[in-house]
Amino acid sequence: MANHTLDITNEHCPMTFVKTKIKLAQIAKGDTLEVLLKEGEPLNNVPKSTSEQGFEVLRTEQVEGTTWKVIIKK
Repeated sequence: MANHTLDITNEHCPMTFVKTKIKLAQIAKGDTLEVLLKEGEPLNNVPKSTSEQGFEVLRTEQVEGTTWKVIIKK
């Protein structure tokens, strides 16, 4: 289970990554963040961009319908 949760299911790129990056800046190193997002551009970009920023994407899984969750470790 993640230490923190961020719901960006109503956001659109590039705000999905911006809000994820802001939340990651607020949590402690070693903590995990569960990001809820929609499939498509957010699902493609958030894991890729956070990995490029040096964060570890632990897993990506479908929650329901077009909603997915991405678990990221800072």
